[in-house]
Amino acid sequence: MKKFFVIAIALFIVMVSLESCNTGGKKDSTTTNEFALKLPDWAKSATIYEVNIRQYTEAGTFVAFAEHLPRLQEMGVDILWLMPIFPIGEIERKGSLGSYYAVKDYLTVNPEFGTMDDFIELVTQIHDMGMYVILDWVANHTAMDNDMVYSHPDWFNTDSVDQIAHPVDDWSDVADLNYESPEMREYMKYAMKSWVMDANIDGFRCDVASMVPTDFWNEVRVDLSEFKEVFMLAESEEPELLVDAFDMDYAWDLHHRMNEVAKGTQTVHAIDNYFSYPRKQYAADDIKMNFITNHDENSWNGTVAERMGDAAKVMAVLSATVPGMPLVYSGQEAGLNKRLKFFDKDQIDWKADEMGELYTKLFKLKHENKALWNGEWGGEMKRINTSNDDAIFAFIREKDEHKVFVVLNLSASEQKFTFTEKCYCDKYTDIFSGKQFEIVDEIGMKLGAWEYSVCEKH
Repeated sequence: MKKFFVIAIALFIVMVSLESCNTGGKKDSTTTNEFALKLPDWAKSATIYEVNIRQYTEAGTFVAFAEHLPRLQEMGVDILWLMPIFPIGEIERKGSLGSYYAVKDYLTVNPEFGTMDDFIELVTQIHDMGMYVILDWVANHTAMDNDMVYSHPDWFNTDSVDQIAHPVDDWSDVADLNYESPEMREYMKYAMKSWVMDANIDGFRCDVASMVPTDFWNEVRVDLSEFKEVFMLAESEEPELLVDAFDMDYAWDLHHRMNEVAKGTQTVHAIDNYFSYPRKQYAADDIKMNFITNHDENSWNGTVAERMGDAAKVMAVLSATVPGMPLVYSGQEAGLNKRLKFFDKDQIDWKADEMGELYTKLFKLKHENKALWNGEWGGEMKRINTSNDDAIFAFIREKDEHKVFVVLNLSASEQKFTFTEKCYCDKYTDIFSGKQFEIVDEIGMKLGAWEYSVCEKH
């Protein structure tokens, strides 16, 4: 396998060299992309779900995960983000199974998960059910025993003693790629394009995207768009990455503020301040990914219950109704109550849980009500002032004839309050109880600790 891979890289470099000779190393300026560099239409009202194949089932395979697709479809999931599915390095491996992010081979799948045919069949099933799939792509570093380490050591950065460097000291199982190497850049583009062409995936979630040069991502987006409309998620919070390359990045700042509010160390004003910040640096069509957990938060910083306690549900409601795309991590809908091991087997305990019901109703509302759509396709958020704005976060989002009114008690005690603005007045249906009612001027309201109300205009 190692010999074959080295030959494949050599053939690739010959191909790149010939192309450079024919075009001066640049794309033919007369070439036009079939697909514009824009958000795919199917993502405008989408939700996203992070899939941890290893921990999802006892078997930990593509085939076993596929059995969960009907449930995820029913919950309202649109985009399935698969954590890295590639073979994992063995040199300096952490734990018994290693890190998903120590990629040994970019061109095939981890045999623990199944075969390439299994994966392609999974993608087909996902598409047949009206959902989409993006791959977690690790462009910043490789496993220490990736074949490129041996065949092209110049594709890697070195340390003070001329040894291949780690991008971060604690990341001792990975080798830092050198983006000053044109050949390495072209190989990485080639590998990414192969998954779009051969496996028909719909885009990428790009690991530590801000550690890779922005111009590389810009070039990748252009190249991928020659084959299909792709969706690109950056693990970053750098606005420049969304100018050309990416459609969405992480709402880390909001996540951290929600954690602090849940602990009682911050108040509603921390959330208010957040929404006055990103509008100054982000364009209207940029999307933030809102989350109360993900694989990093769960494994390293604690479960939702550990970080948010009784505030978990109201924070989930907030993340699904403010501007941005809501994320659900594997097992979250089942009340995941443990930190999943990152380098070893640690199967999720699947059971019915009220979080699954909560997300099902929220995702249904997001799909059907344009006010909650993503980016510029949704409605702006207007804060509704109350007599108790230290604890109550109330807002309206409105788009055309669609309107959603959300009231959240972001405190650990019961709160009574009145609204001090009239723009909320209308006839509504509560999405959880189905109760229809009319809100009139200066109406009083009471919410219990961490309680919430989500209503849509009818």
